[in-house]
Amino acid sequence: MSQQKLAGKVALVTGASKGIGAGIAKELAAQGAAVVVNYASSEQDAAKVVAEIIVAGGKAIAVRGSVALAADVERLVAAAHTAYGRLDILVNNAGVYAFGPLESVTAEGVRAMFDVNVTGLLLASQAAAAAFPAEGGSIVNIGSVVGELPPGGAAVYASTKGAVNTITRSLAKELGPRKIRVNAVNPGATATEGFASAGLHGDFSQMIVGLTPLGRLGEAADIAKAVAFLASDDAGWITGSLLDAAGGWR
Repeated sequence: MSQQKLAGKVALVTGASKGIGAGIAKELAAQGAAVVVNYASSEQDAAKVVAEIIVAGGKAIAVRGSVALAADVERLVAAAHTAYGRLDILVNNAGVYAFGPLESVTAEGVRAMFDVNVTGLLLASQAAAAAFPAEGGSIVNIGSVVGELPPGGAAVYASTKGAVNTITRSLAKELGPRKIRVNAVNPGATATEGFASAGLHGDFSQMIVGLTPLGRLGEAADIAKAVAFLASDDAGWITGSLLDAAGGWR
């Protein structure tokens, strides 16, 4: 069991039914936070995450909603207050991705990715910042190393993550006077269900491992521990930072 560095805190983790988001939700709960596990469609997966947290002695509820819809975002924040009476931490993890050459780009595809990865992040941050207590709060955005190291075939996705970096630095300056810290954790290639379903195992995975000084893919737990640190008082003097969690891949 991790140290209870988040005891008494309430966290909302978007896109937390599987993969990195599920790992983050479980780690924050292990460190003492009550967690709102947001999901867009995977109700069964979200229920499993909540059950694992409760069995381990933590507190969690699952709430459906799309971060791209302002009304859903308001409902997520309201659910945190209804269940636990406050909100202290927002982890903007919900995201979608697709890769392909320039000729495959469509206006609809661009909008779909920006709606979740950028607009959704802004709407959730707006709602959470308004709901944080007078003593402030912490927003942790989940970006990607591709925000600064975009590979070919990732122009749309990488641009959304570049936007996450920019938003993180801007909101840190804007919200700092309200004692709200804003940071980003930028994972590299991470072994998740989504990574597998996107067909990124095999040769691509081996190439990434070969370029990673620590010699392996990331795990959800690797990202979750970095998020928990930034959400905690141990990071009380850190805001506007972009923390790569990629095993040294740059």
